[in-house]
Amino acid sequence: MLYHNDYELDTTRRDAPIRISARGRAVLANPMTNRATAFTVQERRYLGLVGLMPGGVTSLGNQVRRVYAQYQSAKTPFAKHNYLANLRDRNEILFYRLLADHIEEMMPIIYTPTIGEVIERFSHEYNRSRGVFLSIDRPDDVEQSLRDYGLESGEVDLIVLTDSEGILGIGDQGIGGIEIAIGKLSVYTAAAGLHPRRVIPVVLDVGTDNLGLLNSDLYLGERHARVRGERYDEFMDHVVQTASRLFPRAMLHWEDFGASNAHRLLEKYRHTHCTFNDDIQGTAAVALAAVLAGVNVTGMPLHEHRVVIFGGGTAGIGIADLLRDTLIRDGVDPEVAQGQFYVMGSKGLFVDDMASLREFQKPYARTRDEVSTWVLSGPANGHGNGHGGLNGNGRNGNGNGHPPISLADVVRNVRPTILIGTSTVGGAFSKSIVTDMAAHCDRPIIMPLSNPTARAEATPADLIEWTQGRALIATGSPFEPVDYREVRHVIAQANNALIFPGLGLGVAASDAARVTDGMIVAAADALASLVNAYRPGASLLPRISELRPVSAHVALAVAQAAADEGVARQPLQDPVNDIYTRMWQPEYPPVEII
Repeated sequence: MLYHNDYELDTTRRDAPIRISARGRAVLANPMTNRATAFTVQERRYLGLVGLMPGGVTSLGNQVRRVYAQYQSAKTPFAKHNYLANLRDRNEILFYRLLADHIEEMMPIIYTPTIGEVIERFSHEYNRSRGVFLSIDRPDDVEQSLRDYGLESGEVDLIVLTDSEGILGIGDQGIGGIEIAIGKLSVYTAAAGLHPRRVIPVVLDVGTDNLGLLNSDLYLGERHARVRGERYDEFMDHVVQTASRLFPRAMLHWEDFGASNAHRLLEKYRHTHCTFNDDIQGTAAVALAAVLAGVNVTGMPLHEHRVVIFGGGTAGIGIADLLRDTLIRDGVDPEVAQGQFYVMGSKGLFVDDMASLREFQKPYARTRDEVSTWVLSGPANGHGNGHGGLNGNGRNGNGNGHPPISLADVVRNVRPTILIGTSTVGGAFSKSIVTDMAAHCDRPIIMPLSNPTARAEATPADLIEWTQGRALIATGSPFEPVDYREVRHVIAQANNALIFPGLGLGVAASDAARVTDGMIVAAADALASLVNAYRPGASLLPRISELRPVSAHVALAVAQAAADEGVARQPLQDPVNDIYTRMWQPEYPPVEII
């Protein structure tokens, strides 16, 4: 039961009434109790609202029509986001009903790509606090800060934390990262029905290396360089231990941490705490689902595919790890499974004598002996593809005296059947590379996953033309369908929102103590099973408009996997009904006046 000065609400029941103790304008000032013109005449009289609004009583449906028209009148994506944020601060149920009814249209507004601009302008546009701000300069305030959010031990299902170092494609954004946590939680609620009063957005203010922010008089975060090393680790551990003690049933969702910390923190806590990193595990799961759907179409078992990943950072390695672990779980020898992956970074193909490789990248390095027999045609002899490394100039050395091995070289020598891009190098999958790949593969699986659209490694229209309609495609950004030779190709968007809301719901419903690899794979399998990609031009993934049923389906699979792996503290007894009843609906609950 959620107790507030103005109301009481059982957030574990979708049909629970709201018991309102506030009167008059205090009712309208609270976004959870305010339903404006939807209050009945009798409710207005008992709650002291007579004369405080127009006399007409309006249904929730008509309110949605009105606010949708107001939303459409906003001229820019940023203005639309601000309208939605203000609506949420006025009437939370109406906000989520509007969002649920128009989720495909509004997802780019409440989350990527518009959220990037919102984050950049956070300190300049600051209006109202929503979330928890934890400063590394005041570690003693962590517990009080989390308590002051107003939720009790058993009332929190999910905490989204970011230190804002790796925000989308815009990097270090300091305290503005709170908006990425807020946006993420909005998707959790709209897509999977996690109650908006059972989640906490948190930003970890450890300073910033963004000189633009530090030199702005309006910046609201700590004014010093980003803290690293031992002090950073001590603060992170303090936050994790405190949050887990105060809210022992909450999943800790890591969001947009820098590459140097993301893998390290996940590995440190994943075996002892209920944690999930969407940039690593969520991206990997939705990519795995698209790959599995594509593999089913090719008729070639996954263990026979050769995978090139162009962009070996946090997301790329996360995808490689999950694909590799899936092969191993299916009985493939670990060394053989590892050998199916060719991963590239800013200095070309990962080779074992590169000094620049991070620990999480080293398992994917090929041996120098292996590549010494390859036929290479780099920029020196005029046959390079312009993408020797991820900076696109084809001339950067790799620090060991050897020229970088370009993507064209890798495709020529490996003859991959799956090509995945997480590089943010727009146009990196050139016509020559794609046609070379397609010459040796009947149904190439090609996934340019980088965001935004300008940074996509290729466009679906080009990929379909260059492969004569044979490519199986998933992209990171949304693209319109492509018509080619009388077939309409619907382009799958590998959006993490197809995975993480359902995973969070499954964890909450089963009260899982940890998020295991088996649960991640179960989520991907469930997602892949929802599509029939055999029809010519069919999408490899469901549409974003289907998020609600997709999330429920994923949650069922995740909860079952949690039980199978012995981490479910509350296994589902009636699975379909248990998941359904946990999914909060944005509808006005019955009012009890106290």
